[in-house]
Amino acid sequence: MGRFIYEGSVKTEIEDRALTHLQLVMTAKLRRAEPFNFTWREDLSVGGGRTTVWVHARSSLVFKYSGSRQPAINREWIEALAFTANAPSGLYLVPEPAEQSAAGRVDVPT
Repeated sequence: MGRFIYEGSVKTEIEDRALTHLQLVMTAKLRRAEPFNFTWREDLSVGGGRTTVWVHARSSLVFKYSGSRQPAINREWIEALAFTANAPSGLYLVPEPAEQSAAGRVDVPT
């Protein structure tokens, strides 16, 4: 289980594979100077509910992974996440779609 840390104090645990895909979408948006909201549901152990942060070029973001290997990337998942990031409601984690073909999978070198 990895961790997303915003501005050094707002934190949430996200599975490493999902966190990798979120990181790719977030960094692509920030490279294009496109700020956005990122929303996640809080675990019941911390009170439940949801948190939304405004992500922009000067945000302090940390993606901390528990594993050492980079997972293969599912292009369909990247596209689904990017779709939410470009919507008025902002980025949120959607379930990983089944890959349509081997062409949709990209191995990222470690």
